[in-house]
Amino acid sequence: MTGRGCGNGAGAPSRDRPSRDGTAREEPSHAGTVTAPVPGPVPVAAEAPSPDLLPGTDLLDSVASWGGVDTKHGFLRLVPVELPRDLRLVTGWMNEPEVAAFWELAGPPSVTEAHVRPQLQGDGRSVPCVGTLDGSPMSYWEIYRADLDVLTPYYAARPEDTGVHLLLGGAVHRGRGLGPVLLRAVADLIFEHRPSCTRVVAEPDVRNTRSVAAFARAGFRRTAELNLPSKRAALMIRDRQPHPPPH
Repeated sequence: MTGRGCGNGAGAPSRDRPSRDGTAREEPSHAGTVTAPVPGPVPVAAEAPSPDLLPGTDLLDSVASWGGVDTKHGFLRLVPVELPRDLRLVTGWMNEPEVAAFWELAGPPSVTEAHVRPQLQGDGRSVPCVGTLDGSPMSYWEIYRADLDVLTPYYAARPEDTGVHLLLGGAVHRGRGLGPVLLRAVADLIFEHRPSCTRVVAEPDVRNTRSVAAFARAGFRRTAELNLPSKRAALMIRDRQPHPPPH
């Protein structure tokens, strides 16, 4: 699977990261650009988060305490990234061609560090993690407050909406059906540990068909296509309560 969202670079984000002083840090676009203009929906106004949600969101401390979950592929745990401990590992994944095609973070460790460090030094609304299966590192995740993200002008965000980006590191982990299993497990963890969250969202590049399909198999529904600044994205949503099937 590739691109930010799932798989090789599933659901890769492209957004400004907030810093502790309240300013935004602009990051490189990670999903590539559409070569020709594509008509799409007009951005919609988000439901404004209540004021008490806007200061530090404490996701970093929260994710670190989630523990893990059993899956048919092993015990999955999300471990918040530490620098410099995890820099070489994540940099290696970002330089794999299938990942780089959508995340656009190939290059020396300084490129990866410039992407990860602002999240670690921000206000806790986005948490980069290494995913391990039975203790072995095999994936990179970003768990973020979608309702406090620059994504919000493009969809009707609800307070506590939580977003997910995923890449699977190493070819050995691709093509085995891991993506849908892990995405479903992480969505379950989010709902378990964030009781105010009613939806988990993702916005993979529409060209990343493997990623979009993986989200669908993980229980996410494709609700819209969004013209984001750096990509045409499929808005994928998984509700806390299962969405009733169409009649």
